[in-house]
Amino acid sequence: MAYQQGHWQDESWRDTMVDQVVADNGAYVTGWTISGIAVIGTIVAVWLLGI
Repeated sequence: MAYQQGHWQDESWRDTMVDQVVADNGAYVTGWTISGIAVIGTIVAVWLLGI
């Protein structure tokens, strides 16, 4: 991006990775819940099995 008239940011560019979830909040929450349970399950498995 070029420096133009004192503006250094491109106002039209948006990062979709940090945008708020607008639709399908149920799938969003379900995905994070499954991810959290998988992480906790992995930690417990490593702890119990002594891997």
